[in-house]
Amino acid sequence: MTVQFAFDPPNPDPLGVLSSTAPVAEAAHESGLVRLDSGAVQRFARARATAPAPAPEEASLHATFLPPRRFCNYLLLLEALNFSFWDEEPRWRVPYRGKSHDGYWALAAALHRSLTEDGTPLWDARWMAGLDRHGLDYLMRGEGRPPPLMAERLAHVREAGGVLLRRWDGEFANLIEVCRGDAVMLAQGFAAEFPSFRDAADWNGSRVCFFKRAQIGAADLARLLPRDRLGRLHGLERLTAFADYKVPQVMRRDGILVFSPGLALRIDAREQLPAGGPEEVAIRAAAIWGCEWLARALSDERGKPVPAMDVDYLLWCAGQEKMGLRPYHRTRTIHY
Repeated sequence: MTVQFAFDPPNPDPLGVLSSTAPVAEAAHESGLVRLDSGAVQRFARARATAPAPAPEEASLHATFLPPRRFCNYLLLLEALNFSFWDEEPRWRVPYRGKSHDGYWALAAALHRSLTEDGTPLWDARWMAGLDRHGLDYLMRGEGRPPPLMAERLAHVREAGGVLLRRWDGEFANLIEVCRGDAVMLAQGFAAEFPSFRDAADWNGSRVCFFKRAQIGAADLARLLPRDRLGRLHGLERLTAFADYKVPQVMRRDGILVFSPGLALRIDAREQLPAGGPEEVAIRAAAIWGCEWLARALSDERGKPVPAMDVDYLLWCAGQEKMGLRPYHRTRTIHY
């Protein structure tokens, strides 16, 4: 079967991510600002047709030892803090268990350390709602400069705890149960209940939805808590890629995303692109559709459906290897 590559969102599209990003990605493709190369998509799919999803050794840093309902609150805390780790050197790193972790894995290490060595009740909504800057600084202590946007991280944690206490009897599991195992409903629940998860931008007067952290929250629950009923989600195939800065970086290396010469120069010079600006919105929209096209091509090669979230994970893990990668686009934002 020959895969037809088009910017054709599903109908219905309850999250609105594919339908709202389609015109952005198509316009960027046609103008040459951010072009998607269908030939590179097919080559990638053929090369990875039988490749299993990688299992990073750092995955053991997730606190899956917690009881399921406590784990759900921990997961909300993790997602509330999971954004914007890029920085100049000396960047934030967390030494833990004989290894220096950076980026997302530094966050996972800091939370694991706090649970196991400091005895912090990270699952307690009252602890979240009452956290102060000193407590957050101690939680995320490490080497190098502190993580960016610490005031925003503190606000997110306090928001999470406050919403849980006001509306969900202190337990994120109660919100998960209301979603009846539906991954899309859970992603919508993240965005509806917690304002910091409402990841959208304006493009030519239209609202463009990304919901990166909301969607990855649902995907992480399913990936990390599969043996408990709370983590058994259906509809995961309706989630999209989680538009950030690492996935486009890998897609660029593999020729799937092709930037215009001017945009490529700005990214390579590590110039910051404004959040919500036309270039940043175009890169994120193109990355979502690049993963959508890859999912279609891989499904064709493997003879079974491959969800976009699995493609995203494959690319994100490749980005952690840092081999042969040119600079990623830099945007300081709470959304990724």
